[in-house]
Amino acid sequence: MYAIETQNLSKSFHGLYAVNGLDMHVPVGAIYGFIGENGSGKSTTEKLLCGHLVPDSGKMKLFDKSYTDAGVRYRVGALIENTGCFGNSSVYQNLMMQAINLNLKDRDAEIKRVLKIVRMEDSAQTKFKNCSLGMKQRIGIAMALLGDPALLILDEPINGLDTDGMRIMREILVDITQNSGCTVLISSHILGELEKIATHYGIIRQGKMIQELTAAEMESRCRMFSSIKSTDMQKAFLALHREYGNVKLEDGMIRVYDVNDTERIVSVLMKQNIPVTEISKNKIGLEEYYLELMSQKEK
Repeated sequence: MYAIETQNLSKSFHGLYAVNGLDMHVPVGAIYGFIGENGSGKSTTEKLLCGHLVPDSGKMKLFDKSYTDAGVRYRVGALIENTGCFGNSSVYQNLMMQAINLNLKDRDAEIKRVLKIVRMEDSAQTKFKNCSLGMKQRIGIAMALLGDPALLILDEPINGLDTDGMRIMREILVDITQNSGCTVLISSHILGELEKIATHYGIIRQGKMIQELTAAEMESRCRMFSSIKSTDMQKAFLALHREYGNVKLEDGMIRVYDVNDTERIVSVLMKQNIPVTEISKNKIGLEEYYLELMSQKEK
């Protein structure tokens, strides 16, 4: 069963499609990284899933039920665009207003529960306007977690955060899935951070799903390469290109793709009296994989 499943989902504005025949499959318990350039349809898709927009056509299922089902809608929490909090009210007061709005029972205990999840137990009485960006993002997640949802939809929750803020956010999202069994759909432009936590990926372009894959599948498709630096880069590049063919000069290093036998590479260069000053084995990460995939689609 999927937490989210869409079939041929479409939504247009003034005759232009923001989402165009989108097929999406988010397994239960996944951290699903939703990737795409600005204007690709990520936010529109998330708003459709949350019921903020009505689709032109297609199907949407949440936990194998129609997205319009009242019972399943109650199981969805979301943070899209902003938290909607009142600046002069405290963190606790903002959460209490949302708890009342959701008609939750034992509201105080529920607020304490979500504050603990987002590491903000000691900030309950802080006014929202005095919170840092990272704190505000965590408050938004706490708001979305009220009522213990089974699905959490987050739009760019780590953008603008510093290194420590991103680390805390990563830990929170992993805890939510592992300890609460919650499924997380998260969009982000910071692919290096997303790569550290995502179990599945969906890559969207111009409103269409280009590719869906697991983290393991992405790992297997990311090509190996060896990076080399020499005192004579031009001569080294030509020698390695003759030997291996698939060689590029990037970021001040020579990359030999699909080759991880560094000893043989050194031997090839040393036989031609080309000194090697630096050599290492590497693998293309999510960001490079994404950029390479996008460039292929443009051709």
